[in-house]
Amino acid sequence: MDTSSTRAVTTADFARRGRPGLAGRTAPETPAPGGRASRRSGNRWRTPLLFLLPFGVLFIAMYVVPIAFAFVQSLFTLQRSGLGLEAPTLEFTPLANYARLMGDAEFMSSLGRVALFGIVQVPVMLGLALGLALLLDSKSARGKGFFRLAAFLPYAVPGVIAAVMWSFLYSPVTSPINTLLERAVGSGIPFFAPEIVLWAVANIVTWGWTGYNMLIIYSSLQTIPAETIEAARLDGAGAFRIAWSIKIPMVRPALVLTAVFSIIGSAQLYNEPKVLQTISGGAISNTFTPLMAAQAQVTAQNYPYAAAQSVVLALLVGVLSFAFFKLTNRGDR
Repeated sequence: MDTSSTRAVTTADFARRGRPGLAGRTAPETPAPGGRASRRSGNRWRTPLLFLLPFGVLFIAMYVVPIAFAFVQSLFTLQRSGLGLEAPTLEFTPLANYARLMGDAEFMSSLGRVALFGIVQVPVMLGLALGLALLLDSKSARGKGFFRLAAFLPYAVPGVIAAVMWSFLYSPVTSPINTLLERAVGSGIPFFAPEIVLWAVANIVTWGWTGYNMLIIYSSLQTIPAETIEAARLDGAGAFRIAWSIKIPMVRPALVLTAVFSIIGSAQLYNEPKVLQTISGGAISNTFTPLMAAQAQVTAQNYPYAAAQSVVLALLVGVLSFAFFKLTNRGDR
């Protein structure tokens, strides 16, 4: 038998049959496009959505549904008949409550009062919070833990209790502040005078919330790399220059966050003036703030009009917060 022909046949047969051990096997099939990839994509989104589900349910139940219900209720007006002895009825009048709001001088005054409050109080409070945070973050600061706790303690006091406490300090009868001033200069401060009472309320709010905002800003300062600060010192920058050119720009997101929260808080001003109202001698009326005005309508059982006030207030706060956020982040693009 010819050896060369045998080798040729064997080689050809091997090439035709394939490598040993692979006889009868077929090439793996290529998965159809979008099969396994789509399943992986679905699994990738499933876990985040499960984590977001509790927040979404609570957000819809506690925020979206009440606002939607208030809006629907604001489209009706309360109609009374029979000299007010019969049960009131609701009549569908979509714009009647909002038209009434436009001519409601007391409600408009409350909006203007709260706007003035926010324009003055929010920058002062955040300026104090930023200053305290920078002092605690300075290299030469001592007793940081004690001063952080001391600044935060007013926030731990509930707003109603804080207002009661400050009412004793403001009262013409019990105020130690006025007692000292009368002995020193011959006259005290009329905290409940119509032109001063708003700033007396602002002082309580500033006292209670400065420490809270300070901790947010201070936490943001702690994230600044130490190498950045050391490099600035090596370049000859002083403490003020480092704070102004490095620290404050790098904590800008925290400042924007605290400012937005403070704007919302200003619009929700209620506890402090409501507590002081009983001893203010009429300086704080039932419509001193928008929330107090809405509460007065609820007390009068005029729920549709109170709902309209709440919707307008929520809309204004949302627009102001969004506009402030966009303006302050315009340079980040």
